[in-house]
Amino acid sequence: MTEWFADDSFWAELYPFEFAEPTFATGEAQVERAIALSGAQGGDALDLGCGPGRHAIPLARRGFRVTAVDLSEFHLAKARERAGAENVSIEFITSDIRSFVRPNAFDLALSIFTSFGYFDDRQDDLKVLQNVYRSLRPQGTLVMDVVAKERLAKVFDPTTSQRAPDGALLVERHEIVDDWTRVRNEWLFVRAGRARTFTFTLRVYSGQELKDLLSAAGFARTRLCGGLDGRPYGLEAERLVAVATK
Repeated sequence: MTEWFADDSFWAELYPFEFAEPTFATGEAQVERAIALSGAQGGDALDLGCGPGRHAIPLARRGFRVTAVDLSEFHLAKARERAGAENVSIEFITSDIRSFVRPNAFDLALSIFTSFGYFDDRQDDLKVLQNVYRSLRPQGTLVMDVVAKERLAKVFDPTTSQRAPDGALLVERHEIVDDWTRVRNEWLFVRAGRARTFTFTLRVYSGQELKDLLSAAGFARTRLCGGLDGRPYGLEAERLVAVATK
């Protein structure tokens, strides 16, 4: 059975909602902040779960040699198109992040915008982080940005909706399942009189749970922040950002 994230039609339906043009401008600021958190001074960078290049392209523009990995050919086609228009050189690789590893190759790795927690088996999450650890050089840093379990408990809304610039409608239904370890999502897309529904689950982590997982993967130290702006991971946290050093 095909895993939900391997269905490119899902990403094609979601694209107008997730990646309206102003969203790419926010990628610039996110990359700037991630670099500042990492302390990286340049070199080789890995963008894991790169999507349409929202972070890979700003990284390349700042002088990093970028390898961008994603399983979605739909997203990678968009990323290659944007990189060509921006005249930046990026190595794009089609791969499941559970499989990609390039030992001692990178000074910086990014996983931004909840590109983590997709798998049914929690051990697959650990495998991804172990692969990143192996792929980083000594003192290399991973910056992760995911939805925070603590934040989700504070703002959880079982039903939300939004319209894309093209007029399409997305209705989202959310349910906490498996003892607060996963969120079950049912997303209904309505476009031009046609409706499609996708159901999937996403694993969510508390700050301590993610920190423990990074330690199990081998990372020597991890600092948690409540956003890419470096705010403390406390009551005002909007995201769960982990800065993990090999």
